[in-house]
Amino acid sequence: MPRLSSRTPALAALARGDSLSVSLYRAPMSLPPIFLRVKLTKDVALGPGKAALLEHVEQTGSISAAARAMKMSYRRAWLLIDELNTCFREPIVETAKGGKGGGGSAVLTPMGVQVMKRFRAMEAKSTKAIKADLEALADHLR
Repeated sequence: MPRLSSRTPALAALARGDSLSVSLYRAPMSLPPIFLRVKLTKDVALGPGKAALLEHVEQTGSISAAARAMKMSYRRAWLLIDELNTCFREPIVETAKGGKGGGGSAVLTPMGVQVMKRFRAMEAKSTKAIKADLEALADHLR
């Protein structure tokens, strides 16, 4: 059995004869996150990863830079964007080849911006709708 040390402030206070108050306050626990995945077709889903990829393309103007920011290969990022582009009637991301030195650009189309914003809105609405249940679960976590 471990020996209690009077070096801890609480035990030192008790050893001196001081009274000890115990706080029952528990720091607020953050809510468990939810991860929304929308099945767009039998084979294509839109989830937090693709939404983040679209956000990075919007911020960087480049599939390559977006892939680097997400620590994924350019090929993987390109395949995910191509999957979204072929899933919707209108393209989500438009690309342009680079000039003499290479290095193309990529921009979200208005449809791409709409898809990204609607997905983030669905995430927020889902979280809000189940907030009470998430809080109830969080109360029982260790």
